[in-house]
Amino acid sequence: MTQPLNPVELEIARNRLESIAEEVGLALIKTSYSPNIKDRRDCSAGLYTPDGTLISQAEHIPLHLGVMPEFIRTVLNEYGVDNLVDGDVLITNNPYLRGSHLPDACVITPIFVDERLVAVVANMAHHVDVGGIAPGSMATYATEIFQEGIRIPPVKLYSAGELQRELLNVLMTNVRTADKTRGDLMAQVAANRLGERRVEELVQEWGAEYFIRACEELADYAERRTRTALESLPDGSGEFTDHLEHNGVGEERLEIHVAVTKSGDRLTVDFSKTDLAGAGAVNCSAAVTQACVAYVVKLIADATLPSNAGLMRPITVRTRPGTLVDAQFPDPVSNGNIQTAQRIVDTLLGAFHQIAPDLVPAASSGSMSIMTIGGRDFRTGRYFSYVETYGGGQGAMPGQDGAHAIHTHMTNTRNTPCEVIEQEYPLRVGEYAVADRTGGAGEYTGGDGLIRTLTLVGGEAVVIAGTARTDQGPWGLNGGADGAKASVEYIRRFGEQDEATELQEAMSRGALASGDAVRIQTAGGGGYGAPRQADN
Repeated sequence: MTQPLNPVELEIARNRLESIAEEVGLALIKTSYSPNIKDRRDCSAGLYTPDGTLISQAEHIPLHLGVMPEFIRTVLNEYGVDNLVDGDVLITNNPYLRGSHLPDACVITPIFVDERLVAVVANMAHHVDVGGIAPGSMATYATEIFQEGIRIPPVKLYSAGELQRELLNVLMTNVRTADKTRGDLMAQVAANRLGERRVEELVQEWGAEYFIRACEELADYAERRTRTALESLPDGSGEFTDHLEHNGVGEERLEIHVAVTKSGDRLTVDFSKTDLAGAGAVNCSAAVTQACVAYVVKLIADATLPSNAGLMRPITVRTRPGTLVDAQFPDPVSNGNIQTAQRIVDTLLGAFHQIAPDLVPAASSGSMSIMTIGGRDFRTGRYFSYVETYGGGQGAMPGQDGAHAIHTHMTNTRNTPCEVIEQEYPLRVGEYAVADRTGGAGEYTGGDGLIRTLTLVGGEAVVIAGTARTDQGPWGLNGGADGAKASVEYIRRFGEQDEATELQEAMSRGALASGDAVRIQTAGGGGYGAPRQADN
């Protein structure tokens, strides 16, 4: 009988495999073309078994990382691993295969050693345009998936090492920024090739049987760790409802409801009472919902839990198809990641506060707060697409103030440097600052939001802005005050001195002329605990 790996061997295997995923992600960042990947790092990478079981991930975007295990497994099952040969590379962005949204293209490379499929390396990257009715492919007002861009089923981008040029031409014909998109896709392919080499080297060193056994035992190890972490939490149940204030098309209250039950080393999370899908692009796949659950479990129970297939084994997640948190064809989904995922996290935290109140922070800014500005660059005549999400105030927590102007929860990107924005796009950065005193007061103060103003310096452009918490600031806890609300404004220029300000809804679309600006202020985080009395 084969002896199981001892703790030292497990730790060595975990670090070796995680380092491969990290190297794949870093290679993608270093070789990509668009600022959204090379500067903002809106991408993620991981290793999987041949049937799609997650082995290891890089510490990138929590939403990507949580979605990819379900996505990869579903895609491999849909395509059939028996149809893969050495040198193949699959590509897909289909959200109805338990993906995220169309800009998140996933590139999947099978790894063969001595003609045996031993693993799969995959990465996901957010592309700055994949077609659709608006530059940036993030139209909040889309009412069906066909308006959001080109949807790619699992197909071979490379077949036995040969680039499928006709397929690539079809894809590039349907996007506005073909040069950036093509470059980013090739960077994804190249990054996976690096991961393929690293796994081959590891298998040559360890042998195939030891490699496969290490992958299986790492998942079992993560399961044991997760069960232990759950056992450390009090048993109990909690229910909570939070809401979006906008459905993407217009103002409408859409409620997310969750019931959480923790018993021993098991956790059940039920979203069945959540509202039906919204009219606009605020819906998200069930895989996104599961990703939020995985994130919150690590946040509450143990942040050091290994991120592999074992993490979710003790956890049951229930959703109702056709709802805001379980989109079905042809529900639009582009902003489900941006808005709804963050609200799912807030809802989960509200429920967990009833079970383990000393471990839960106040609500953070509640949105990834996206801005897309696109059109033809008056300087070159070519299409441009500026896409960026913005940080906000972090919710305060027991013993700690919230951080200012930071990406929280399901996002982990960087902000695009001002110099890069002004070099790449016909935009000028005006104000870029922390929104002082927007965090909720409390014994521990919520973090402040941020402000960014962008001016179109020439030509015309379409702007789509999406944020949240414009009707009510992020909630405080245990007597802490709510954070300040978010806002989006257009600033119209009339001559040298005159201007007019137009306040927008939480999600809006509009047009900018030369000299016009758009200003976003993200929400502050909620405070924690009753404010201390001022000293006399």
